[in-house]
Amino acid sequence: MSTTPACPQCTLENTYPDGANYVCADCGFEWAQAETAAEEEGERIVKDANGNVLQSGDSVVVIKDLKVKGSSTTLKQGSKIKGIRIVDGDHELDCKTDVGQMMLKACFVRKV
Repeated sequence: MSTTPACPQCTLENTYPDGANYVCADCGFEWAQAETAAEEEGERIVKDANGNVLQSGDSVVVIKDLKVKGSSTTLKQGSKIKGIRIVDGDHELDCKTDVGQMMLKACFVRKV
């Protein structure tokens, strides 16, 4: 049985190691072996809109205006958020903003 993991993009098992990455022979997707090792250990890897890995305590900037659900306020583009926390669930970031305590998706922020 092969020790290389299935491709996270197309879920096929035709993958091989290439240096520090795994490569899928079917779709051509490449991903780091370190990410796979961290996922196997139970660590959650959260990436911002640019693909940078986020960790708890990082500072981020909002990349687009976000309407706050259940309120008439808006979290403006360029708002800096300090001291994020990585949590489980659909909204990966728990943070305090100018608008108040809220949870955000990592795809709407970039690391500072």
